[in-house]
Amino acid sequence: MNQRPARRPAPRPPEGTPAPAELARMARSGLAGAARVALWADTALGPGSDGATADGKATLSEASAERASGDLGLTVAQIRADWDTARLAGLVEVHGDSARPGWRLRAWDRDDSAVLRGWVALFDAWSLAHPEPAEFEAAAVAEVVSAMPQVLSFLQLSAGPVPVEQLLDLLRQRVTELRTERCEVPYETEAGIGAGGGSAVPAVTVPAARTDLAERAPADDPAPAEDAELAPLLDWSLHALASVGALTYGVGQATLTPLGSWAVWVKLEQICVAAQSPAGNIEVAAEEMLRGCAQLRPNAARAEYRAWLAARPVGRAVAELVAAARGEDALLRGLAFEALRVVGAPAEPDVHAVVDEPTLRPYALLWLAEHDGADPEDAHEVLTREEATWLWVDTAAAVADHGEAPMLVRHLESALQPTVPALLDEVRAVGHPRTVQVLVALAAAHPDPALAKAVRRAAFQVHTGG
Repeated sequence: MNQRPARRPAPRPPEGTPAPAELARMARSGLAGAARVALWADTALGPGSDGATADGKATLSEASAERASGDLGLTVAQIRADWDTARLAGLVEVHGDSARPGWRLRAWDRDDSAVLRGWVALFDAWSLAHPEPAEFEAAAVAEVVSAMPQVLSFLQLSAGPVPVEQLLDLLRQRVTELRTERCEVPYETEAGIGAGGGSAVPAVTVPAARTDLAERAPADDPAPAEDAELAPLLDWSLHALASVGALTYGVGQATLTPLGSWAVWVKLEQICVAAQSPAGNIEVAAEEMLRGCAQLRPNAARAEYRAWLAARPVGRAVAELVAAARGEDALLRGLAFEALRVVGAPAEPDVHAVVDEPTLRPYALLWLAEHDGADPEDAHEVLTREEATWLWVDTAAAVADHGEAPMLVRHLESALQPTVPALLDEVRAVGHPRTVQVLVALAAAHPDPALAKAVRRAAFQVHTGG
């Protein structure tokens, strides 16, 4: 548990990719308008400011947009466009009818990784940043949005301008593949499902009056994607990606920008990480994943966390991990915060939000201290004596439930209190719901009869309210 995280060598981006600092400079430049509006809203509309709204919420009402227009010298349309970009990039977080500055805005000037994460969030939301025209059918738009990652991967591999006609051909092929994947294959076949390949499934035959599958197949095949319907959708997609700074588009060709090429490479790396799950827990919920990691060594567990996180949106992943930490299993609580350490900065708002929950407070304070740069060996100094004792009991509960007796005895040595009587006094006072079970387990495990008797007596006193 005290093993320090090993540094995993980061994969190198393709040759010619600008350094992270230069990429962050590009992202700051592209998001300058969004950051300016978000900072203005934080100052002018935040609760407690002179310009706060009547309900104390930083909402961008019509009056707020007009005020921002006057203060910043921009049109109302520009203000609203920059506000929408700020939301998509995580510079502003909207909760219901209220908004608050996102963690990326707080770190905007000092943290290049926060800036790049914000730009990638905008890149992921390109279809929202530049909505499709109303005349496009929703189903066709969804197909093209689903097919664009393959188009972007081709652009990234090409490392230069690509004719739009070539992209249209690739898009048509991918959309046709998506339609084919959705096509249901009839179960009844004359040869039978189990007729070939050594399958153990018994063959299913078709009555003679039925039309043969081969004769019906052409009618059941999905219609191939047509250039006439895809060309305007590709044009919209490329314009939308250009609007967020992912590519340049014009004169019948498209080229990824350095930021766009880097972002596509990052996405491909995430897919590779997700495919390397050592324990196969990618598809399961957070609680089951954490249970699967309980028996892994620390480095293997962190690899599993990375694979699990790479396979789902970070916001949903963090919410699942926090929910797992709120459960009754103390071991999962500790593992959930280890997984949140792998998440890093994007988890900060959610960790801050649970600081006032007694069950999670010590874990959250340690996480925040380490996130702010404290050495993991010294981070415990942010805890009060009572919080540290509560954490000791919670960790002991995890050992009692999932570990062996010698581990529980060794855990006794990690207590802050200099003597066992002092530890027992503070453990009784801290009020952890598992105190009795922990003390009973410790008394049963400890080889010293006198100490075991004192611990049993303390457990009885807690049980009877003494």
